[in-house]
Amino acid sequence: MRVLVTGAAGSIGRVVILGLLDRGHEVVGLDLIPAPEGFTGPWHTIDCADADAVDAVLAQERLDGVVHLAGNPDEADLPTSLNSHVVTTAALLDACVAHRVSRLVYASSNHAVGRTPRASLADGVISDDALPRPDTFYGVGKVAAEALMRLYVDRYALDAVACRIGSFMDEPETTRALSTWLSPGDGVRMVEAALTAPSPGFAVLYGISNNTRAWWDLEPGRRLGYEPLDDAEAYADRVAAREADDAEAAHVGGPFVGEELHRPALDLR
Repeated sequence: MRVLVTGAAGSIGRVVILGLLDRGHEVVGLDLIPAPEGFTGPWHTIDCADADAVDAVLAQERLDGVVHLAGNPDEADLPTSLNSHVVTTAALLDACVAHRVSRLVYASSNHAVGRTPRASLADGVISDDALPRPDTFYGVGKVAAEALMRLYVDRYALDAVACRIGSFMDEPETTRALSTWLSPGDGVRMVEAALTAPSPGFAVLYGISNNTRAWWDLEPGRRLGYEPLDDAEAYADRVAAREADDAEAAHVGGPFVGEELHRPALDLR
């Protein structure tokens, strides 16, 4: 496949573009900053919220799919979050419709359901049938982007997969991450499965590795061909207990539920 990856210079993006290339795909990169060292393919330095610029990229590149990883990874006020996560997704969806690109894979987040209390989960895991329950404006942005994808799937018969990513890092660093970790290798496997699954329509999967202590259901991903191979438990003896562990385990969103992230939606100060 020939694939556009937005946010291609970010922590996940750098791993994904090289992983897709290793698996024989053609990759076009897009980010606000120049290409990272080692990437020699086509590259576009633009803002995904600029609909005209996005449309021009898709008009120029003959693509089979888009992997949308761009976006502010931190909490912000509501307008900033909506611009970062929803407006960028809208620009890409409009360009996909205009230029007949039928597959969008989106880096959503566990924070779309992060306010869900873990004690409410009868079998200990949350699945793709859970109602949205964001823990932050960041989470609200992810929920709204998923809803927009659902609309475009219904209107235009696109295929769109929302990957609710857990904790993407080289190895888990906290007790919570032993449940929520997504390894770099499994991150690439997840994206490739979401790109190549036959006719998924609109689908949600949870972007975690095959963790012994998983809080999220891996079955939705397996239905799309995502078979994670790594397990955070291999690092358990390196993870020290912390006072924050119990609080972070109370809700699936962990620290994003905490009062330190509470702020007005329209914080104009």
